[in-house]
Amino acid sequence: MAATTNRTMKNSVVSVPLHIGLFPVLEELLGTSDAEIVQHLKDTFSEAEKKIPGFTNELLTGVIQKESKPNEINFTTSLLRMAGEDSREYKLRYEHEDFRRLSNQAKYLKQILARIPDEMSDRPRFLQTIKDIASAIKDLLTAVNEALKRFNSRENKRALDQQKKEFVRCSKSFSDTLKSYFRDGSEVPVFASANRLIHQTNSILTAFNTISLD
Repeated sequence: MAATTNRTMKNSVVSVPLHIGLFPVLEELLGTSDAEIVQHLKDTFSEAEKKIPGFTNELLTGVIQKESKPNEINFTTSLLRMAGEDSREYKLRYEHEDFRRLSNQAKYLKQILARIPDEMSDRPRFLQTIKDIASAIKDLLTAVNEALKRFNSRENKRALDQQKKEFVRCSKSFSDTLKSYFRDGSEVPVFASANRLIHQTNSILTAFNTISLD
């Protein structure tokens, strides 16, 4: 069971640029292209992302930089705004209330983080957003702990708990980045750190999806 669990998790792809940036564009081709061709393209890009993590991010960044004037578009900022959108790739397959609560808390956290670029210029509003993020992180961890109780296998719990620890480390790093922002006013590191926190949030959802209830 442990080997199967670890292998399944390793084969899963977690990538906002892939699922929210590229996949919707490919799906727009369904009106003019064969569905099998579109699915083949999605599978190909997914495989590339598995073998080269960050591939889609680099691809889209390169396209934007080539087609845009300098500083016209900050891809890190655009990616963060997009990351709050729903994606079926991160929809939990279990229907129990504990998993619905986990899904809702993850969605709420991502939506708050996605607002950061539009709220940083308003200090009182941004400070409230930071409080909301801290509360959402706490609520998400509570939901994770409740969902973990649905699993009996020690190996499965260990794998899921490891993903939770990665999320906690990332949330602490995000907090440190905010402290630096209030010292030096540098915004881009905050956007990048928020994107990493969203990535870890999606990783938690993917982990729960790839491990079967026992």
